[in-house]
Amino acid sequence: MTGAVCTYALITPTRNEAANLERLAASLVAQTHLPARWVIVDNGSDDATVDLAHELERAYPWVSVLSVPGDPEPRPGAPIVRAFHAGLNALEVRADVIVKLDADTSMEPDHFERLTTAFTEDTDLGIASGTCLELSGEGWKAIPVTAGHVRGAVRAYRRACLDAVLPLEERVGWDGIDELKASVLGWKTRMLPDLPFYHHRALGSRDQGRAARWRSQGNASYFMGYRFSYLVLRALHHSRRDPAALMMISSYVAAGVRREQQYDDLAVRHYLRERQSLRFLGSRAREALGKTAQT
Repeated sequence: MTGAVCTYALITPTRNEAANLERLAASLVAQTHLPARWVIVDNGSDDATVDLAHELERAYPWVSVLSVPGDPEPRPGAPIVRAFHAGLNALEVRADVIVKLDADTSMEPDHFERLTTAFTEDTDLGIASGTCLELSGEGWKAIPVTAGHVRGAVRAYRRACLDAVLPLEERVGWDGIDELKASVLGWKTRMLPDLPFYHHRALGSRDQGRAARWRSQGNASYFMGYRFSYLVLRALHHSRRDPAALMMISSYVAAGVRREQQYDDLAVRHYLRERQSLRFLGSRAREALGKTAQT
């Protein structure tokens, strides 16, 4: 991609996202660098989402719509990943960058021009996103992450990196496993600190209650191979704002007692545990608190 325009395609899983989809579409139409394709994958909507998606398909040649059957009792995280896989399989263009794009986002008109430029300028960049802004009482506020973590709401993959980490895990934690696997394979993963996007729904607000969300996180942490000590510290950190975060600990322990399956790539699990070791704890805590600039 060096020295050439970097093409990109978008895949948006949707379920009852009519209001959000309309706002996102307006944001995309205004982009200074349009996508080669935007695949809207509906996963069982019963509102106006599908009708709106087909209106967009008729209006713009770079939009296509796909419907996949919903799962009445899905594993948390699975519907989004399945919809993304379906959209990827339906792509008839070979874009340089593939973006998993949530319907509840919007961005400035030059967002994707700048995002794809980052991939053009750094040939080792495998997965990237902008900085997530969420609305609070003080206005739009950046949500800090630890180094190497990429926001799932606007998650861009270099196609070669995506091919290397596929298939994505159909469960909560998929957006940690793919980063770890990419890193083990030699790709860079990072958030771009000067490239904001707007997230119009608070993280986890669609989950079945706060406790369910944190239990899923604890279970996912066991699957990924987290150090138990790190998981406890993470739970304590989040419990300052939401005491239900302590449910991560009991969920992690319960998964261990049941001897649930863990991710089977030992190199990835070893890499994760190395990053969670004591010598990195200080820097990761500063990153989580937003006190270290992401690069």
